[in-house]
Amino acid sequence: MSIPSLAGAAINAPATYPVWLRTSVTLRASRLQRLRLLVQAGFFALFILAPVFDILRYDLARGHAYILGFEWHLGIDDYFAKRISAREVGWNIFLRLFLPVFASSILLVTVSWRWGRIFCGWACPHFAVVEMLNTLVRRATGKLSLWDKRLLPGQSPTRRYWLPTVLMAVGVAFLWAVAILTYAVAPAEVYGKLVSLSLTRNQSLFIVIVTTVLALEFIFARHLFCRYGCSVGLFQSLAWMMNRSALVIGFARERAAACTTCYAPGGPGDAVCETACPMRLRPRVPKRQMFSCTQCGLCIDACRTVQNQPLLGWVADEAAHTNEARIALMERVF
Repeated sequence: MSIPSLAGAAINAPATYPVWLRTSVTLRASRLQRLRLLVQAGFFALFILAPVFDILRYDLARGHAYILGFEWHLGIDDYFAKRISAREVGWNIFLRLFLPVFASSILLVTVSWRWGRIFCGWACPHFAVVEMLNTLVRRATGKLSLWDKRLLPGQSPTRRYWLPTVLMAVGVAFLWAVAILTYAVAPAEVYGKLVSLSLTRNQSLFIVIVTTVLALEFIFARHLFCRYGCSVGLFQSLAWMMNRSALVIGFARERAAACTTCYAPGGPGDAVCETACPMRLRPRVPKRQMFSCTQCGLCIDACRTVQNQPLLGWVADEAAHTNEARIALMERVF
């Protein structure tokens, strides 16, 4: 069935849109994007603070994990000390390691089967950085990626944005590097030594190397990583592609001629849905060509800015069979 349309009064669009898209976005759609932004911010904060509050981390010094504030032991040390039997340590490994990992994987696949890469678009800390840097890179270069061959419609490079772009990429990369380190070393030790500038040689090398790699990835290859390098995203996409009834961006093909509005003399000069997509996809193509869609919904909002009756919208179940789901993995082509 079709997902209800997001109709409402027009207000200003979020800053992630190109300049010419910052008007005429509907109130309901804007609320949806604000909600998505809040969810992204919450998961980003969770990623940074989870080790601090022992929500999830592994302490190399103590040799055990912390989950939800509790110590999480597999009993391997007790086994070598002959305090427990091989059978007991085997059960511990199965119940406390393999079973939680398996259950988490099943949950991720189940959600992805129905809603696609919604974790990427709504919760992934990396994708939040991608969208944030897209705005700055667009202002600095007039493009969403350094590898794009032409400027976005109505855009021109503004060199003064290069400094905040680089500072943002390096700053977030440094924050990530420190946070990743706290997943293996006690956060109090890492942050304490960071403040006192007394990190060990290995800790300093780790932070410098990870910061450098992440900063380069954020600036030069953030879209490429999301589309081709992320294993979590790949498994979500595979699960989504196997379900013909999954939530997908539907395109009203019977009104495809209305797309000429984008290319009219008074129009933006390019397809607004493609320009708004943070993954650099073309939302009007079949589902098999939208393999890495993150379900962010920005293309739908963008289409609404130039169309009285949007050509893009959420569809699922039976409606997905006749819209973008032209092929599904492990099922017949129709």
